[in-house]
Amino acid sequence: MSEIMDHLKQKVAHHLSVIYSDVTLDITTDTLADEVMSIMRLDSEVCNPVAHQNHWSQEDVILITYGDSIKTENQPPLQTLHGFLQDYCNDVITSVHILPFFPYSSDDGFSVINFSAVNESLGDWQDISSISDDYHLMADLVINHCSSRSLWFENFKLGRQPGLDYFVTADPKDDIEQVVRPRTSPLLRETQTNEGIKHVWCTFSHDQVDLNFKNPEVLKEFIAIIRLYLDKGVKIFRLDAVAFLWKKLGTRCINLDQTHEVVRLIRTLVEHSSEHAMLITETNIPNRENLTYFGNANEAHCIYNFSLPPLLVNTLVTGNCKYLKQWMMSMPPAQNGTAYFNFIASHDGIGLRPAEGLLKDEELNTLINTMQSFGGRISWRATNGGVNKAYEINIALIDALQGTVKGPDKWGIDRFICAHAIMLSLEGIPGIYIHSLLGTGNDYEKVKHTNHNRSINRHQWDYEELVNQLGQEWTQHAQTYSRLKHLIKLRAEQPAFHPNATQFTLHLGDQMFGFWRQSMDRRQSIFCINNISDEVINLSLSDINLISTDNWCDLITGTVYDSIELGIEVQPYQTLWISNL
Repeated sequence: MSEIMDHLKQKVAHHLSVIYSDVTLDITTDTLADEVMSIMRLDSEVCNPVAHQNHWSQEDVILITYGDSIKTENQPPLQTLHGFLQDYCNDVITSVHILPFFPYSSDDGFSVINFSAVNESLGDWQDISSISDDYHLMADLVINHCSSRSLWFENFKLGRQPGLDYFVTADPKDDIEQVVRPRTSPLLRETQTNEGIKHVWCTFSHDQVDLNFKNPEVLKEFIAIIRLYLDKGVKIFRLDAVAFLWKKLGTRCINLDQTHEVVRLIRTLVEHSSEHAMLITETNIPNRENLTYFGNANEAHCIYNFSLPPLLVNTLVTGNCKYLKQWMMSMPPAQNGTAYFNFIASHDGIGLRPAEGLLKDEELNTLINTMQSFGGRISWRATNGGVNKAYEINIALIDALQGTVKGPDKWGIDRFICAHAIMLSLEGIPGIYIHSLLGTGNDYEKVKHTNHNRSINRHQWDYEELVNQLGQEWTQHAQTYSRLKHLIKLRAEQPAFHPNATQFTLHLGDQMFGFWRQSMDRRQSIFCINNISDEVINLSLSDINLISTDNWCDLITGTVYDSIELGIEVQPYQTLWISNL
């Protein structure tokens, strides 16, 4: 054990020496490594992680939800959520991502006032731990910034600790022109302090003040927070907005080397503290940059597949899979010990930056116009040239897929299910937003009430009303829930749908999106065939190279194919999972 701990200390000290290579510290990196390991309790007990180990299987599905997405009277929302999970999701999901459940001042939880407390309006730590007893719990580590109403920021203004040196400041005359922004607000916020006016760095909003990781005290604060979350049952850490973490004047201040090293440090600490703990990086950036957060299987266990939502929605509303297919062929298979985190809807909108370089401007403009015609809103970001550019589309997925570029049609729910069937069968771990599982549409009233575009897809259900809707099989909510549940349960039984199983793209024309999955032991093959158009398409089984000596059937319908010479009529937005088992 002492040998493992000695090696671990050397590794932690190396991470710290890289992170602080350009920073003058009051202590040595060896001493800082001792402090960090003590905070994580790695000075007494250490796990010995196995390299390239997959902590997941085809059975894993993560549900994404706010703590109060479902509410009922006289019960804390986290308890209501737990009841919903047990009643409706026990055979559907293995993990749940509860979006920030801490006290906050804005941005629906992502402007955190206190990282160590549960928002009283949701429940308490016992409620969180109870959910973690039944499901793998994913929680946000909102690591880039905190609320301007936090104790740290109040102390910063008053010149006290903790907080005095916790925030990034700059002079408006500094070279900040290259800084990449996801918002249109000014980067620097003028703030009155006991030492006079200071300009604090705000990547996202003036209520979300960026933390100064050049101060190792800030790093130590977050390591203590990580330790607390582990103790409360968190297994999966979502590193929110981590790409922006390190600042260096005269650069883009995104994806800097120190940021990657901080991720490596957190990976080292977490996996030596808990054998099955995982990191997921939330990096809503162009695809190539996003892929770098795998590192050499030594950074994130999983990365968000941010390019999938805009490409898949574009595919289904245009009836052409050309761009989706090109992207998929360019994606490297994830090494064992890493996996893509696939999603097509979330609490945020459909990000457009991850489509940069993948969709032409003409395609993006058509997509934006189509989504606006379906009730969607557009959020903007500032560019270096001072011109605002579309950053994301805010819309509920079921409304985004209500029609095509030609307008709404009768295929909305089928198109919506097709999108999920594609996501569920792709290489990676699927994440399903609660409002997709429930078929929730645009919430215009909430947008009007909050004046925030993202509210359109953040509806709050009354539990009794939800149960009523799910109990009537003709409702949109009951249909989407039932059909998605069927697909998810099927997926869990197929070794070929393991997140790291082999995947190859098929070439079946622009209206048919197909790919082949093969289990890691090579025993099962599944040909995933998706008609992404509003037309009936004839498919010859011989075109997908089925082996004639095997018996083949469509897992979804149970149809058995006696001959590979058969022709099949594939209905609009129909999915086939043709398997040899």
